[in-house]
Amino acid sequence: MTTTLATPYSIESLLGEEAEDLLTYKAKVAKDLLHLPGPDFVDRVWVNSDRNPQVLRNLQTLYSTGRLAYTGYLSILPVDQGIEHSAGASFAPNPIYFDPENIIRLAIAAGCNAVATTLGVLGAVSRKYAHKIPFIVKLNHNELLTYPNQFDQIMFASVEQAWNLGAVAVGATIYFGSENSTRQIQEVSQAFKRAHELGMVTILWCYLRNSAFKQDQDYHLAADLTGQANHLGVTIEADIIKQKLPENNNGYTAVAQATGKSYGKTDKRVYTDLMTDHPIDLTRYQVLNCYCGRAGLINSGGASGKNDFAEAVRTAVINKRAGGTGLISGRKTFQRPFEEGVQLFHAIQDVYLSEAVTIA
Repeated sequence: MTTTLATPYSIESLLGEEAEDLLTYKAKVAKDLLHLPGPDFVDRVWVNSDRNPQVLRNLQTLYSTGRLAYTGYLSILPVDQGIEHSAGASFAPNPIYFDPENIIRLAIAAGCNAVATTLGVLGAVSRKYAHKIPFIVKLNHNELLTYPNQFDQIMFASVEQAWNLGAVAVGATIYFGSENSTRQIQEVSQAFKRAHELGMVTILWCYLRNSAFKQDQDYHLAADLTGQANHLGVTIEADIIKQKLPENNNGYTAVAQATGKSYGKTDKRVYTDLMTDHPIDLTRYQVLNCYCGRAGLINSGGASGKNDFAEAVRTAVINKRAGGTGLISGRKTFQRPFEEGVQLFHAIQDVYLSEAVTIA
């Protein structure tokens, strides 16, 4: 059962001095170019695709669950940090989450559309919960126990295992730009093909990973580079794209200048006609690269910190006004007391439920 807790702050108060700008800004690229979220999203956008009826059914299941049911928006709890960042680093702040059942309980209590986590977590409780909330099995991970640490996504689970435990979707990460990205693209492409054959939705974490992307700023968060990663993701038929919120731009130029070598290809009109430095414009460029929103863009909530409520609501406002599909928030929610985690999810979801937060 979904827990209902009153959110003690308004959207405007959490946005602070940025409230007027973020809530009234008009984007550079018109929203008319986008396929926007809505109650009819599956019928309007996906029904003419090559996705089979079982994929369409499971897409609709995702969009029909939780507090955001039938809005076209998604609120997802992801907990793969037990591998990505170690179980100790992830769960020491709140040890109840060493027990997989509490991860599922949080997602249900918070009214999430789905829970995305590891094969082991979902397999441990699948018979009790697979029919109560949509499962998303994260297929690959980067483990940091090998010495020296290496950054590579490797398969921990098969698509068939995800299907057998009742998952409606599979997720995977590709480290675009890394030395292992070619292999990861091939592995994930084949996994997504098989998932679609079995009727499951595909969700891709389109992350960047290369030391050359860290220069005067961290261009792993550049709108132009993350946008291209999104475009590669939808090319292998990811139905939903997960991406970090962009914080800067001109990654192509920065890498080329830092290395003294030509890097990639772009067009100056990307920066003059399609974007400004406003966060809504930067995020809209990410949406454009998701086939103009045909594949929904969900942004990540980021690491836990002192201002989690304000940061999460800010990210949700930017994502929604840019034309995105929702938020996937992990550490900000499960690294705090259970009730506060539920409350933070509700604060995020309230942004997508609010008629006052419109598409820019």
